Amino acid sequence: MESDKRLYLLGNEAIAYSSVEAGLEYASAYPGTPSTEILETLAKLSRKYNFYVEWSVNEKVAFEAAYGAAIAGVKSLVAMKHVGVNVAADPLTTSAYTGVNNSFVIVSADDPSMWSSQNEQ
Repeated sequence: MESDKRLYLLGNEAIAYSSVEAGLEYASAYPGTPSTEILETLAKLSRKYNFYVEWSVNEKVAFEAAYGAAIAGVKSLVAMKHVGVNVAADPLTTSAYTGVNNSFVIVSADDPSMWSSQNEQ
């Protein structure tokens, strides 16, 4: 990415751009406000920077796909809304036993004051 260019970004966009700067190779997510824009932005950037992105059928599957990529040595990211972490809880807790072989970022987008979610957790 152009380091001499100044960008004005929202938080979700900044997560996406910084992931690309860090060498992201794979990203997955389940759509749901307030995290949707992360994978949407990554999908646009993936064409130019040559990495793979995919929507998953739920947060558990999104986590497992990105986790599997990280076990295989691929720099990966998974994004979900805060209540989606509950759905991904089983593989999240057991992943502590095996670890990963490259960087693995888990983004949990929260929603203070419940602007777009059913609770604040």
